[in-house]
Amino acid sequence: MTKDAYAGALPTRHIFLLFLRLGLISFGGPAAHLGFFHDEFVKRRRWLSDSAYGEVVALCQLLPGPASSQVGLTLGFLQRGYSGAAAAWLGFTLPSALLMALFALGLGLWPGAGEGGWITGLKLFVVAVVAQAVWQMGQNLCPDGPRRSIAVLVAAVLLTVGATWMQILALLAAGVAGAVIKLPQKQSEDALTVPVQTRRPMVFLVVFSVLLVLAFLPLSSGSLGWLGAELYRAGALVFGGGHVVLPWLQEGFVASGQMSADTFLAGYGVAQAMPGPLFSFSAFLGGIEGSWAGAAVAVIAVFLPGTLLVFAGLPLWSYIRSHEVARAALAGVNAGVVGLLLAALYDPVWTSAVHSAGGIAFVLLAWVSLAVWRVPVWLVAPGSALVGLLIF
Repeated sequence: MTKDAYAGALPTRHIFLLFLRLGLISFGGPAAHLGFFHDEFVKRRRWLSDSAYGEVVALCQLLPGPASSQVGLTLGFLQRGYSGAAAAWLGFTLPSALLMALFALGLGLWPGAGEGGWITGLKLFVVAVVAQAVWQMGQNLCPDGPRRSIAVLVAAVLLTVGATWMQILALLAAGVAGAVIKLPQKQSEDALTVPVQTRRPMVFLVVFSVLLVLAFLPLSSGSLGWLGAELYRAGALVFGGGHVVLPWLQEGFVASGQMSADTFLAGYGVAQAMPGPLFSFSAFLGGIEGSWAGAAVAVIAVFLPGTLLVFAGLPLWSYIRSHEVARAALAGVNAGVVGLLLAALYDPVWTSAVHSAGGIAFVLLAWVSLAVWRVPVWLVAPGSALVGLLIF
């Protein structure tokens, strides 16, 4: 788009402040974030129509990366181009990223804080959160027998061979299976209504691909380059958003010996209580060694691939939405994602947290609080830490 195309649009600083406010109050995870965006930008400010917003959401759900953050930066892009996208992403991400980095730095300065009953409570809370995510994603992404079968098969394979390369291979196989059996997909009858005019979408795709190849090169463990590569791979290969990033990051940080499972799950539990995107958990992983630079590199690296794919994918949306084979393959990948998360629910989440009948009881009560009583996650997380401190 030309500069004139944004005449009358909000200044970049106003876009930043709008998304900063949302980043401070948007508790509840990706589904809640999409609701906040709809209320603010479709109903209240009328930046775009319901149908256009629906198509933006649909595209971002199909791409790897954090879907709600991708929707947010797309809204900023449609309002004021790349500067608007940057302002929207920064405003929405900054509060939770800063809080997670501060938590990591605090643990680094006071290692003893990472031990004790409150950590146990948070770890058991994470079991309930991931179980709830598996249940909800299974209902949405596996509505029929073939997709449930794909999910179970992926989970079975990953529980047997859980290496990163097998996770990638299993999702590719799930996509092929979806295309071969032609999984049914609903297709909107509305024409594409999002006025997108990116000039060089292939440039973004090439940059994404080159960086992904570089991210697989061997690097010195624990260095900033290694940290960026680990987080970039996770952001590039994760379909399904925040919870699905857990097994990818666990493989890179816990299985490799860079971080204990207790510290990893404690940080993940605290991230549940933060507003904004769950991918801000990356700031904790980068800052745990006491480095603001590490936190910044981690946040940028995990969000960068999804951003590049949004700018590359917006012009290709009309192709994706109109080709049955492409949509069926993506449906298969989404079903495989459920299996990936199901495997992670057992290892490392369950195996690291549940060691007694009391732990199972704790998980059941936390799950009922989330799924049945509808207690907000930002209340259940600190409550679990407090109860854990008192009883463990």
